[in-house]
Amino acid sequence: MVPQKIAQRKRAMRVADAVNKIEGAPVRSYAIELSNAWCEGKITGAQMKEALRKSHMEMARRMK
Repeated sequence: MVPQKIAQRKRAMRVADAVNKIEGAPVRSYAIELSNAWCEGKITGAQMKEALRKSHMEMARRMK
């Protein structure tokens, strides 16, 4: 992936994290890890979303 695209994705990630912080929604370390992998082009956006969905489903299952 070209450096400009990586930089663009990292800016988008920082904005998203800032919005979550303003809203009072903490960003879990796993989400940050996935976001970094997406920024670097190691996973797709769809893969990131699916991994987060599975993680949240597992967390909800454990809370029951």
